[in-house]
Amino acid sequence: MSKPPQSNQTHQAKRWRANGVYGERTAYKDPILMALHLNPARFIAFHPLRFPPLRLPLSQILRPPPSRRLGFRLRGLCSGGGSATDRRVMEVLFTVKERIDLTKKEEKIFQRLLDVIRHFKLETQLRVAGGWVRDKLLGKDCYDIDIALDNMLGREFCEKVNEFLQFTGEEQQGIGVIQCNPDQSKHLETARMRIYDTWIDFVNLRSETYAENSRIPTMKFGTAEEDAYRRDLTINSLFYNINTSTVEDITGRGVQDLKNGYIVTPLPPKATFLDDPLRVLRAIRFGARFGFALDEELKKAACDDEVKAAIAGKISRERIGHEIDLMMSDKQPVKAISYIVDLQLFYVVFTLPANPKPAVIEGIDRICVSYLDAAWNLLQCVGHSIFSDEHRRLYLYAALFLPFRSMAYMDRKSKMVPVTSFIFRDSLKLKASDAEMVMNLHVASERFVYLIPLLESNEDSEFVDAELADEFLDIPLTSKRRVLAGLLLRQIKDFWRVSLLASTLLYCRVDHNDDPSSRQLESERRKMFSKVQSFVTELGLDQVWEVKPLLDGKAIMNFLQLKTGGPLVREWQQKLLKWQLAHPEGTAEECQDWMKQFQAKRAKLDCCT
Repeated sequence: MSKPPQSNQTHQAKRWRANGVYGERTAYKDPILMALHLNPARFIAFHPLRFPPLRLPLSQILRPPPSRRLGFRLRGLCSGGGSATDRRVMEVLFTVKERIDLTKKEEKIFQRLLDVIRHFKLETQLRVAGGWVRDKLLGKDCYDIDIALDNMLGREFCEKVNEFLQFTGEEQQGIGVIQCNPDQSKHLETARMRIYDTWIDFVNLRSETYAENSRIPTMKFGTAEEDAYRRDLTINSLFYNINTSTVEDITGRGVQDLKNGYIVTPLPPKATFLDDPLRVLRAIRFGARFGFALDEELKKAACDDEVKAAIAGKISRERIGHEIDLMMSDKQPVKAISYIVDLQLFYVVFTLPANPKPAVIEGIDRICVSYLDAAWNLLQCVGHSIFSDEHRRLYLYAALFLPFRSMAYMDRKSKMVPVTSFIFRDSLKLKASDAEMVMNLHVASERFVYLIPLLESNEDSEFVDAELADEFLDIPLTSKRRVLAGLLLRQIKDFWRVSLLASTLLYCRVDHNDDPSSRQLESERRKMFSKVQSFVTELGLDQVWEVKPLLDGKAIMNFLQLKTGGPLVREWQQKLLKWQLAHPEGTAEECQDWMKQFQAKRAKLDCCT
């Protein structure tokens, strides 16, 4: 298949670069914001407790400090484009390798591909594209190898590989063809096959044009230059040419942008974003992941009303949700969501239902980020080891949407639905189970807020009277603690530590007039989490949700001489669960004896009345 001539897009890119359309790179500037004094009590409409304000330092609200593990050096401060007081420029230099060091397996894979080329006397150039090149230059491991072909389809090359394997007497491999799927950002057919037990994707180089009001491009064979310039970011436009064992930086700035820690588009950003608005979220995700600064022109384009409309109108909610989920599961979720707020994209990404009750307050987007930031910092203090990846992900979602936890809206069936459910199901199109668990975490966190004073004090509270029936009020305080904590843990199960950690964001023993620093609050919350976690463990409640009831429904029916179940049986199941929690060493016989005593006491009271 012959190669097409260079497109107008490529020539236009050269003219833009020559004429300085891109402009000089400007370093990232910290936004000047007023510190938020948050009062979580404003969001709790269903109980009388008031909690202390969540107050975070200015520097941590939108741009948390980069992790040292990213391995970059600060090169000092200088001024530019104005006086030093109205602009600070921070030069950041990242360590980028001069060449790509292949692993032994990568060497074997690439050599096998070159053997195929030589055997069939093909003129094909094999290039590894995108993220693998970027990560290898940054010294990171990457196992996602995408091969770009300049003169044939991926499926055709995979068939050549199998012909070569047949010639050498080796076992042929199955070929998987992934058809075009624009909703999943698959604009071109991709072929997959295993080479030395590693899945490799093969696709042809391409150029693309976009129709109005669509993020689905018209694709055709392209040159390496056309393919590089049609990509989302310069750091993702690099190639590793397997034929020549060299890195190809066709845009002329991919490697330098890696060194500078800079997120910039190969072509002018507004045109790039209007072609495919999903690139806005990808730019944010990569900027957050690597701790890179967003180009100033890129930020202006992302804030543009036309680009916002394109994000809302051209991208499916599933794709937006997928990008957000990648951000929340990555190493810098706070930075990613902070970028979304900075760029005024919060309500574009997290669409809200009409007329929620109570009404959404002004600045709730920044409040959400503040909760997420506090939750993230607390997680670093407590440690990741006690949480699974799924625990961590849903904990961060629960923190992000804490300000919405008491808000609801009326759906088409005149049913009041939590706003959090709308965000997950309609705005992000994430799993319904994610929505349910985050809402459960919100409820459990609120209940932990009530429970914490009981676990820490030696006195009863109104909460105990409300939660426990009269027949349990005469048991020891330790038993009351065990009953209430056990009931909560049986509801939230192995997510109880997650909800406990989230509850510390709402409950803190400080005076309302105090203005404690973030470090003080983190220390307070960490101590509270550890103390309550120890209480639960000492009460023998970990894994309590797996404890079998002493008497099942059938046994209760026999005792009550009932032929069918119903509300009475369920009522007794709850009573017996409380009794079993209060008497962890109790037996089935002792439980039945208690039932007899309870019935006799109830009958006596009925006679008196």
